[in-house]
Amino acid sequence: MTNQSNPTSRGALTWQVFKNALEQYPDLHLQFEYEAGRFVDRSFHITEIKQAPIVSVDCGGVVNSWTEVIVQLWEPPVKEADRSMQVSKALKIVKLVEKSLPLNPNAVVKVEFGNSKFDTRQMYPGDFLVEGDSFTVSLVPDFTQCKALARNQACGTTTADAACCGPASEKKELELVKMPD
Repeated sequence: MTNQSNPTSRGALTWQVFKNALEQYPDLHLQFEYEAGRFVDRSFHITEIKQAPIVSVDCGGVVNSWTEVIVQLWEPPVKEADRSMQVSKALKIVKLVEKSLPLNPNAVVKVEFGNSKFDTRQMYPGDFLVEGDSFTVSLVPDFTQCKALARNQACGTTTADAACCGPASEKKELELVKMPD
């Protein structure tokens, strides 16, 4: 059963939506699929949960800000065949983190993962799949975008559009003129 769709088409998932999805299936085994048919080993650990406030200025000169909650996964060097992370265990870790660090419910969720065959990166939770005794979170790659173009502004893609990515045009200083009394 698929409950969510790709964040690139629906917008990134918020922390509250992600946490609510987990809370629906506490007795299932949590799995993460980082590429089609490739899963984080079932003996993974959640090593930390980070909250990162982001402030940026895009190529159009607009200040943007948002918060990300990043769940970091780690595969132990020796696989533990009899160990599997249940959703309830993940939620206990979340609860422990939230005692010390209140997580922004509207923050964008990312999952950070890498192993010897997959470079460490941050990915978005995509589809959720409940099958048998597993709750699987499909991860989709992070992506870059031009925020200026997303706002229907120019971004230097043609010579006529160069204003937002090129140097700012020189502004003329206004001259004050005294009006007669």
